[in-house]
Amino acid sequence: MKKLLVLTTGGTLDKIYFDALSEFQVGAPVAGDILKRMNVALDVELIEVCRKDSLELTDTDREKLKSLIENTNADRILITHGTDTMVNSANTIGPQAGKVIVFTGAMQPAAFSNTDAVFNIGTAIGALMSPDTPEGCYLAMSGQVYRADEVKKNYDSKRFESTK
Repeated sequence: MKKLLVLTTGGTLDKIYFDALSEFQVGAPVAGDILKRMNVALDVELIEVCRKDSLELTDTDREKLKSLIENTNADRILITHGTDTMVNSANTIGPQAGKVIVFTGAMQPAAFSNTDAVFNIGTAIGALMSPDTPEGCYLAMSGQVYRADEVKKNYDSKRFESTK
């Protein structure tokens, strides 16, 4: 069975709504539960790196992610991340020799019925497990897979798009 390392950082994907507080907060990682529900045939190791909105991620958080990737023997790595600074984090980590790294997240929390979380995670898993995906660092959002150094977030369309 193929091994998949999942690193979680928080972001909208993991946000939950507290009625009493009338605000969203980053909750426990949901990627593991989603992968179980999708019945993936993978040996999944999940590491919670942090629980932050991506606008709150620091260079120290990004260096921790990079170090975890550099020091794992896993060659397929999924990173769940908030969308606002996903491109920045992906470019900080960059390609790593012998590894396929895919960032994904969601525009709507996984707890919402209209979430894109499951679809985005599924797209990321497809990219990670495809024999045609060369080593490198990618983003999987809205049914598309982009090289990390060739993508940007379009805030008007609420989608990512190629910069090429």
